[in-house]
Amino acid sequence: MTLMNAPMPSFKLQAYRKGEGFVTVNSEDLKGKWVVLFFYPADFTFVCPTELSDMADNYEEFKKMGVEIISVSTDTHFVHKAWADATETIDKIQYTMMADPVGDLCRELGVMIEEEGIAYRGTFVFNPEGRLKIVEVHDNGIGRDAQELLRKVKAAQFIHTHPDAVCPAKWKEGDEVLKPSIDLVGKI
Repeated sequence: MTLMNAPMPSFKLQAYRKGEGFVTVNSEDLKGKWVVLFFYPADFTFVCPTELSDMADNYEEFKKMGVEIISVSTDTHFVHKAWADATETIDKIQYTMMADPVGDLCRELGVMIEEEGIAYRGTFVFNPEGRLKIVEVHDNGIGRDAQELLRKVKAAQFIHTHPDAVCPAKWKEGDEVLKPSIDLVGKI
């Protein structure tokens, strides 16, 4: 069974957000927004801070695009705050750091590593209708690139507003798109 176009799972979880402290994130509150759920294995680790920092460095561009970024791990919201307090790299994060300590959301999206109690590096992009449009899961030794995610989200947003078009490989904002038709068959 594919997850593509599946609805966002229902959840209500605790989170840490710089400047606000502890907050509750409810999937119902995310309806009508572009949402990136950005799963990672654990706080106070090695590859994770490089990824979260990269997302922080690109967060303003995501916000300009109307995209809500939410990082998720099986750590608690208390640990997220402690990590931000202890580490300059994490303290700069302005997006929400959500806690899934029992792993229900990780399991729902298929990224839970049961024997370790942590998540794979999963990226899930939902459109304003709450439908999954981008899924990417990495093994935990492979870090992600926020610029590549930005490119993919821009493509998803373009297709969302131009359903008669498709974005070819390496498409970037402003590039030509394709309009599928019988006339294109065998000509690309």
